Order: sequence, then C-alpha cells, then structure tokens
Amino acid sequence: MSAPIPILFRDERVLVALKPPGLLSSPERGSAARSLVEVLASQGICAQAVHRLDLDVSGAIVLALDDEARVALETLFRERAVQKTYWAMAQGRYQESRGVYRWPIAEDGSDVRVDERGKPAETRWTVIGRYAVATEMEIDLVTGRRNQIRVHFAHGGHALIGDRKYGRGRDQKLRSKSRRVALHAWRIAFDHPFGGARVAVEAPLADDLLELRAEAARAI
Repeated sequence: MSAPIPILFRDERVLVALKPPGLLSSPERGSAARSLVEVLASQGICAQAVHRLDLDVSGAIVLALDDEARVALETLFRERAVQKTYWAMAQGRYQESRGVYRWPIAEDGSDVRVDERGKPAETRWTVIGRYAVATEMEIDLVTGRRNQIRVHFAHGGHALIGDRKYGRGRDQKLRSKSRRVALHAWRIAFDHPFGGARVAVEAPLADDLLELRAEAARAI
C-alpha cells in the first residue's frame, strides 16, 4: 500500500496537498495513470484540484473541498492572485543572478512551444545555487501556461534536468537518477477566499531532488 498523501494545509473548504511525482493532478480521459484526486479519495478525502502540476512534477497543489470553494479558488488563479514559487535545476551554468523570460507560448494539442503568435507568458527566476554543470533556481511563475517553466528554460538554452520532452536529447552532463524533471512546486500563497486570512505553504523537496542537488555539487 502506498504512503498517504501529505497534507500541508486543510480547513473545511480548502486543502493544500504535497503531490508526489508520477501522479496526475486530476483524472484524464485516455490515461491509465492514477491521479492525486483518486488517491486522496481512497484516503477518504473528496477534493477537486483547481490547478494542475505535470505528471512528473512534485510539490504543493491546491484543492477545493466543495463546489463553492472550487469556483472561488479558480477565480483566484485566473486573476493571478496566487503566488507560485518553484524550485528547479537547470542544465548548464548561469552567469546572471536573476532574470525574466517573457516569450509567448502557443499550445496546439500536445505541442507547446514559444511562438510570437502565442499567449503572453512570464517566468521570473533567481539563482540560488551554482554548480559546475548545473544551476539551482527559484522561479516565480507570473502566468500559468501549460509547461511554461519547462518551455521557457529549454528555449533559453538551459533545459531542466530530466526533461525528456523539451530537452530534446541534448547533451546532458548531469542526469536525474529518478528520470523525472527536476521541477518542484516549492511554495504557494494566497488570501483565503472565505475570510481573507493569508495561506502560505512550503512543500519540502523530495528525496530524489535532494540527491540531485548533492550530485550536482559533486560533478566536475
């Protein structure tokens, strides 16, 4: 039996869970992969995801515990009133300490790419660790396009470690032993839609990402 999903915050309307890699956020038609919503249901928690994390991305995810909360939370996300901070490990060594990617992103089915005809997308990044062949990042996601962080970093020439989709087989001097993308929803903060109290949650890094950081420190 798999371990229970850790709960980072919960009240009578809102839940923030720690999604492990390898789970969808919600059930998807045609996919055999299990979802976080289904696993929580097996733990006796009936919840609805109001945003999504990619299958291989871990970290904090917000869910609603009733329909009214779902509508209110979805409004917060749509109005960009939710602060989303990610941890990532990118290939190569950045010289700058911080920057912003503002390349528009277009979606065509499963194809997501930087395209001048796409929708505006903004990703702010800060270097928090430099290694010989990789750079550790803190990322503030301003917009929420699908695969936005992964697409932006790959387009900038620094695909995330373990990103087999957007890395496109480029030479990788540091590889993830867990074979999943080195991306984690690290912190999330928002004003509670019922009462306005600030909800601020931090999700600890998974063991495989801590191991990747240690491997990056050893690489030459």
